[in-house]
Parts: sequence; C-alpha cells; structure tokens
Amino acid sequence: MAPGDTPEIASPFIDANEWDVALYLKFEKERVRAATDLLAHVPTRSPRRIVDLGCGPGASTRLLATRFPEAELIGVDSSDHMLASARARLPDIRFEKRDIAAWRPATPPDLIFANSSLQWLRDHHELTPRLYSLLAEGGSLAVQMPDNRHEPSHALMRMVAADGPWVDRLLPIAKTRAVIGAYSDYYRWLKPLGAKLQIWQTTYVHALNGVGELVDWFRGSGLRPFLNPLDECEREQFIARYMEELAAAYPSEPDGRVLFLYPRLFIVATKPGG
Repeated sequence: MAPGDTPEIASPFIDANEWDVALYLKFEKERVRAATDLLAHVPTRSPRRIVDLGCGPGASTRLLATRFPEAELIGVDSSDHMLASARARLPDIRFEKRDIAAWRPATPPDLIFANSSLQWLRDHHELTPRLYSLLAEGGSLAVQMPDNRHEPSHALMRMVAADGPWVDRLLPIAKTRAVIGAYSDYYRWLKPLGAKLQIWQTTYVHALNGVGELVDWFRGSGLRPFLNPLDECEREQFIARYMEELAAAYPSEPDGRVLFLYPRLFIVATKPGG
C-alpha cells in the first residue's frame, strides 16, 4: 500500500461481512513495509504470470506491477470493498473476486504472492503445500503473515472477549481463530517437496500516537471477528475495555507515543526447474 495521507473515517463500523477499507488504509505506510521486504526476497528473474493472492486494496499489487511491469498480473480477493479500492487505484490490472482458500489458477503462475492474507485461513499443513504445487516449474510462493498471537495486542483481545456480556458469542471465536504454524512447520511441510526455502522473522517497531491508534490499527483487521457479532453499544464497551488494558500494556514514551511491536513471518518457497 503506497504511502499517503490518512483518510478521514466517517464511522469505525460497517457491514459485518465486509472490510472497512478506510481503517485498513489508515496505516498503509506501516503495512506496506512488510510487503516490500517480502518482494525484495523473491528471486530476481522475470515471472510471466503473477497472482497477488489476498490483494486487499491493491498496495501489494502496485508493488508487483512496478517490479515486474511485463508480467501478466492478477489480484485476487474475496472482499468487494477491497477490490473496489484496488480497481480504482489500478484500473489497468485485472482483479477477481474469489475465495482464496479454494482458489486455483487456470494456468500455473510463476509467482504466488500472499502478503498478510493466509493467516485468515486454516490447515496450513495442507494449504501451503497445495499452493506450492500450483506453481509453474521454477516458480515461487512468497508469503508474509503476522505472527503476533502472543503479543499483548492479541492476548488482550481474547481476554476481553472472555470477560463480558458477550462471552457466549466471542469466546468460541477466540478459541477457534486460525493459527499460523511455526517457522519449523513450514520447513517440514515444504522442504520434502523439493522447495528452495527462505524463512525468516522480523519484528517491526511502529511508533503510534497513543493506544487509540493501536485500536484503530486492529479495528481495521484483527478485531473484526470480535466486533462483528456485537451491536454498536457492545462494540463501544468492548473497545473501551480493550483500550484500558492496552494502556497498561503499552506505556507512553516521553514524547507521548507508544511503541507497538509487530512480529511477522516470511516464507519464500521456490520450485526447481524453469
């Protein structure tokens, strides 16, 4: 997602089945860093066919189009709102609405780029080998996922979900959310398939303007499954309690900002041949 001015946000809540693109884009500059780092590790050849799997509002797609201007590039996402934003930004790129969990290409791509999307899906022991198998010979699967389940930001979501009038609706969500594997899991799942692997972890440190911005960060992403089942009054109560807990976990620096640690896991698996 290219850096830009922070968009104005009319309301923090929208259709429970859709993404709030404005909230997601509020931290576009910070979010795009991981996509840029992932792209830097893709083997430096000239892929003919690229799929941006879970392309969101098109920031990662734009990075790919700039890096590989001659490639046939397709962005895939399941959100109408995200795709509308992507199409408005990149009218010359083809975008498709598809369920990325069940996606299969018509022609094997040379690069499947999945930036901050696969963490929403389950059964990675089946998912990642399947995506790898869909590549053309010599192709690469490039994946980046948040690895922050044990960070205070996420532990506190689960804690608040388990202690309130919403517990019967939210506790099952907290217990059944998809969990990514450890770095060693992806090695074990992909190495026997002949993949040339690059696996690494990076923790980004984002200086935000208080815990209110931290809430906004996740209200556009990780908080959505917890907020969607609640009515507007309950959402306000949940956010107030979450913000109170965050204030204790993320103390302010002398300049008034809070330092938000965001660990991410990166995987680039390249097929032999090509």
